[in-house]
Amino acid sequence: MKNTCTVILNHLTDGGNKIFNHEYGILLITLVSFLVFPRLSRTIDITAAPVDPGILSIVIIAVLAFLIFKSVTWWAIRAIWPVFAEYSELQFEQNFTSLLSWQKVLIYLGFYLLLLFGFVVTLAALM
Repeated sequence: MKNTCTVILNHLTDGGNKIFNHEYGILLITLVSFLVFPRLSRTIDITAAPVDPGILSIVIIAVLAFLIFKSVTWWAIRAIWPVFAEYSELQFEQNFTSLLSWQKVLIYLGFYLLLLFGFVVTLAALM
C-alpha cells in the first residue's frame, strides 16, 4: 500500500514541485476509498449495508470548524497582540531553528496539543 501511495504521489509532481503535498494526497486517497468502499463491501457480502453518504457532511463541518477556528484565532492575535503577529511572521523561524532539539519538540507538542484541545472544546460547544 505504501509503495502504491508513493507511486501516486510521485506521479503528481511537476518538475520537482509537488502539485499535492502529503496531506492532500492522504485526503484524496481517503475520499476515493470512502467512495469505493460500498461497492467493495457489497461484492464481499451481499447483505452489507452501504455507508450513508451523509456522514461526509460531519467531516466537512469539522474541517470548516477547524478552518474558522484557525482564522478567528489568528485574527484575534493580530488584533490583541500585533507585535506577536509581526514577530511570528518575521523572526520566529530564525529563533526556532536556533533552539535545541528537545526544546523544539516541547514547543511543537505543546502547540499541537493546545490546538487539538481548543479544537475539541470548540466542537463540543457546537454540539
